[in-house]
Amino acid sequence: MADGVLTGVHSLRARVDETLTAHRNEILSFLSRIEGHGKGILQPHQLLAEFEALPEVNRKKLSDGPFGDILKSIQEAIVLPPWIAFAVRPRPGVWEYIRVNVSALVVEELLVPEYLHFKEELVDGSCNGNFVLELDFEPFTASVPRPTLSKSIGNGVEFLNRHLSAKMFHDKDSMQPLLDFLRTHQYKGKTMMLNDRIQNLDTLQFVLRKAEEYLSSQAPETPYPEFEHKFQEIGLERGWGDTAERVLEMIHLLLDLLEAPDPCTLEQFLGRIPMVFNVVILSPHGYFAQDNVLGYPDTGGQVVYILDQVRAMETEMLLRIKQQGLDITPKIIIVTRLLPDAVGTTCNQRIEKVYGTEHSIILRVPFRTEKGIVRKWISRFEVWPYLETYTEDVAKELATELQTKPDFIIGNYSDGNIVASLLAHKLGVTQCTIAHALEKTKYPESDIYWKKLEDKYHFSCQFTADLIAMNHTDFIITSTFQEIAGSKDTVGQYESHTGFTMPGLYRVVHGIDVFDPKFNIVSPGADMTIYFSYTEEKMRLKALHPEIEELLFSPVENKEHLCVLKDRNKPIIFSMARLDRVKNLTGLVEWYGKNTRLRELVNLVVVGGDRRKESKDLEEQSEMKKMHELIETYKLNGQFRWISSQMDRVRNGELYRYIADTKGVFVQPAFYEAFGLTVVEAMTCGLPTFATCNGGPAEIIVHGKSGFHIDPYHGDKAAELLANFFEKCKADPTHWEKISKAGLKRIEEKYTWKIYSERLLTLAGVYGFWKYVSNLDRRETRRYLEMFYALKYRKLVSPSPLSLLNQFLWLWKSS
Repeated sequence: MADGVLTGVHSLRARVDETLTAHRNEILSFLSRIEGHGKGILQPHQLLAEFEALPEVNRKKLSDGPFGDILKSIQEAIVLPPWIAFAVRPRPGVWEYIRVNVSALVVEELLVPEYLHFKEELVDGSCNGNFVLELDFEPFTASVPRPTLSKSIGNGVEFLNRHLSAKMFHDKDSMQPLLDFLRTHQYKGKTMMLNDRIQNLDTLQFVLRKAEEYLSSQAPETPYPEFEHKFQEIGLERGWGDTAERVLEMIHLLLDLLEAPDPCTLEQFLGRIPMVFNVVILSPHGYFAQDNVLGYPDTGGQVVYILDQVRAMETEMLLRIKQQGLDITPKIIIVTRLLPDAVGTTCNQRIEKVYGTEHSIILRVPFRTEKGIVRKWISRFEVWPYLETYTEDVAKELATELQTKPDFIIGNYSDGNIVASLLAHKLGVTQCTIAHALEKTKYPESDIYWKKLEDKYHFSCQFTADLIAMNHTDFIITSTFQEIAGSKDTVGQYESHTGFTMPGLYRVVHGIDVFDPKFNIVSPGADMTIYFSYTEEKMRLKALHPEIEELLFSPVENKEHLCVLKDRNKPIIFSMARLDRVKNLTGLVEWYGKNTRLRELVNLVVVGGDRRKESKDLEEQSEMKKMHELIETYKLNGQFRWISSQMDRVRNGELYRYIADTKGVFVQPAFYEAFGLTVVEAMTCGLPTFATCNGGPAEIIVHGKSGFHIDPYHGDKAAELLANFFEKCKADPTHWEKISKAGLKRIEEKYTWKIYSERLLTLAGVYGFWKYVSNLDRRETRRYLEMFYALKYRKLVSPSPLSLLNQFLWLWKSS
């Protein structure tokens, strides 16, 4: 634990002691109410409810003192009478722990292991014994520079460049690593940037001055081949640029670095160096295809994200390669699972070209066991036993397809990230991790009570894989700050892995540090060829309107749409998501059903689940049953339409715009949403959007300006907010347009794929450079991970230890 946090613990205890001295009776009353819940965990909203139950005079006394601030920062309380322990989070990324004896009113500070040990008593303290496997990655990362301010979280590359530039490049001689880095550049045996004529920094500087002088006399548009031979003679190879102007810009950047290094110039220069030509993107689970898969179990936003990401990346890679003056064909390979039983999709095809690209493909590799190929879809919670063999097979397939090793590997979700870690470790390649969702935050208390959920979700495997991947990777991409470190009041997805326990398995004392400079916020966008404003009349797909009207207003019920809308002149509340518990579509339907005022103002249309076939997903089955019950309970037929999942993205784009034509809104009611791609899609189409305050949407939307935040745990208030909005729009139609335009402006400024791809490729270059010239390859951490993988993870995912030695040697041997 960092010194600053220890200091915080002492100050926390002092503040609690101060409150006890000043308001002993009031504190005792509050603690007694908490103790009355008995053994268990209390969440912040439960603690607040107990505080609100105190007499007003007591509440005021406590709120006005230091205890008021403490109460707002408590993330959980562990009740084991007569003791109550509190996890206090004064700011994102910083945690403090205390416990209070209610009988004696004694306060004790706790270190992380002590707090987790106390928490374990909830389950069965005796099952852990005295010698528990404690995971602590902090000693291995203690030397890695990191910021201390919460506002710096997610800006890792900027901090890294500032810190390491100042530390490493303090004089010209210290620039030798940069020279060595430039000299190593080659592609398939062909040298780039510098050749053997340049052996030292003095020669480099002399050659750059000579090249500068020559280029200054040339027309800016002079193509590189016209002076290529002259440059080769002095030591410069291809890669500097395609015209005299661009080569001169690169030379000026490097001369500036050699003379007075600064982080901005360094990032700009590294972003222009040719480094990334072959990219591998891993997404093993689910039905990964381009048609007829959206809405299938485990297949949704992640597929859309990756396909849009690939198109944007290829465009940016082709542009950069051209501007670098190179004649290289890039390749992006999406690696996913081949499904022989493809249920009407292309998931049984080994290779499929990505639509809208020239050099990007989907490569499908099957899951394999000793008995042969696994033919059917497997839930994302069940894939773990197959991934080690899968990684081995993927490595062979990539060698065949690329004829070289990739320059950059990107993992997606827990399974893709563990496979990416194994491949990157073996090949010595720069690795990027994208979680999309870390299940730990979606299922509260899934760590402490993991054994209850193990048969269904196998969280022991998933959380272990997440820990390995997030500590192994070179850098992590998140869509929002919230994904890393939450907000003032909520814990981030990654932050929830800082310290936790899985009793009987292991205790994580320090799993990940959200201040680590490997974290970078790079937000995706929506495909603007599909999602664009409803006001773009010339681009509108009005030929699809009869189909859309049939979908929304057909008086006939069938397996595609259930219930009818009697008044088609009303605005429409629209929502579209997978039909699972976390997405909370049934919650939205219940809010609507209960609110008479809202039902009078608008219709409700929900797209989710697939009634056209029998679902194999247990959560979807449960939510379908609940949806039918809600329709009957609230007599929704006439005001509500339930449409089965729609897999045509092009038509879905026009569907968003059609809803906008009705002056409707989009609602995303999830209990937690990692990012919120549908939120971005809806806003890009000009549709005013109401979205969950838990997760990414809270960051995408500026409440009251470019949309609205709703609390899924307080559906009655969300329904009132919606009703008030529609009443205001009825009185003043310009209000709807004001929110619509502000949403569009927000997207243009922050959430586009062009911004994303530029940033991602620059990060790949910067982290690749720092990995080469510094100790950021984190060898110590990776050796620790090797042991953790071999001794713990493999046992969790394998029913029996098959050929452990051979598999270990293959997976972890260096290139």
